[in-house]
Amino acid sequence: QVQLVESGGGLVQAGGSLRLSCAASGRTFSSYAMGWFRQARGKEREFVASISWSGGSTNYADSVKGRFAISRDYAKHTVYLQMNSLKPDDTPVYYCAAEDVDAGEFGYWGQGTQVTVSS
Repeated sequence: QVQLVESGGGLVQAGGSLRLSCAASGRTFSSYAMGWFRQARGKEREFVASISWSGGSTNYADSVKGRFAISRDYAKHTVYLQMNSLKPDDTPVYYCAAEDVDAGEFGYWGQGTQVTVSS
């Protein structure tokens, strides 16, 4: 089992920056991949970014490439999402996810943190 707690959401003007944090507990932090997803009201949850268990591989949705950066701090058991050049379309609720290694998919989710980008 993995428990995830997000923080760092809030209100920001378009063009601004925010950093989301996700603190993980439970399984050994270095044993699973981590990711960020987002979901706007009335829409399906979409992938934003992921980072491998080693931190050596990252992936991004095309919509955030060059603007967002995912990283992980093994000492703090925390994964971050640095978001720059924010747009109003970046507004949804952001969810942190951890890989369920046994299932081979993201199976653990945080409660979500709201990001609001004003134009």
